[in-house]
Amino acid sequence: MSEIEGTDNKKYKPYENSGIKEGDRIIKINDKQIDSTDDLVERVNQSKGKEVKVEYIHEQETKECSITPVKMNNDEYKLGLWVRDSAAGVGTVTFYEPSTRSFGALGHGISDIDTGELINISSGEFVKTRILNITKGEKGTPGKIQGTIENQKDIGLINKNTKFGIYGTVNDITGLNININNKMEVATRNEIKTGKATILCSLDNKTPQEYEIEIEKIFKENNYDNKSMEIKVTDETLLEKTGGIIQGMSGSPIIQDGKFVGAITHVLVDNPKEGYGVFADIMIKQSRQVN
Repeated sequence: MSEIEGTDNKKYKPYENSGIKEGDRIIKINDKQIDSTDDLVERVNQSKGKEVKVEYIHEQETKECSITPVKMNNDEYKLGLWVRDSAAGVGTVTFYEPSTRSFGALGHGISDIDTGELINISSGEFVKTRILNITKGEKGTPGKIQGTIENQKDIGLINKNTKFGIYGTVNDITGLNININNKMEVATRNEIKTGKATILCSLDNKTPQEYEIEIEKIFKENNYDNKSMEIKVTDETLLEKTGGIIQGMSGSPIIQDGKFVGAITHVLVDNPKEGYGVFADIMIKQSRQVN
């Protein structure tokens, strides 16, 4: 939210006392559906300064309010609300299920950078990323994979953003760069044990590589968040490249005894060698609820 300077050079807060809050989602202006920021700008300018009815969603409840736009010196009308209609990021695809053509990724949800809340998505695109740079993680400073999605191949659609990952359907299997014959069983959480395991991740735009880790603790009864296992990176090659777990590796599948047991979700900022993973059975369940 922001003050607006009117044509009289005075400051106004048209949204004040309207009830609308940061993080709310605007769905209609004067009973007409809003699908983008361009739609919103157009509808508000069409008001010519007359009060508009705003329909929005606050904490899953649909509400209404009225706001009178303020005319600026450039002849545009504003509500004083900063809005966004999209978000993008780099992460790792965890699995592809051929029978349903569905996928799961990240192991955690995509949150709003300002509010920290899960973004309620209407749709999304799933595209290939070209990795540009890797910043190594250090104590107190998380590393990250930097990439670009410009001119990259569209692979599928995202239709669900949850605290256990993002999910959707794959339209172009060739974009995943996988061998469809390399199927793997999903381990139940009772089959997972502390000790050696591996993760799969891609750090150089080539085929994903396998790296050694240790599963240090298992929280078998945990169904409420995505910290199902405590893990530690032990592979010297990976530690040399990344320092441990870095942003962009979320979703990297965890393999033990030839079975898919989970995915990386978090890094411990004070010790980037360690972090958390979510159980595979939780991600599979979330994926199947999409179809």
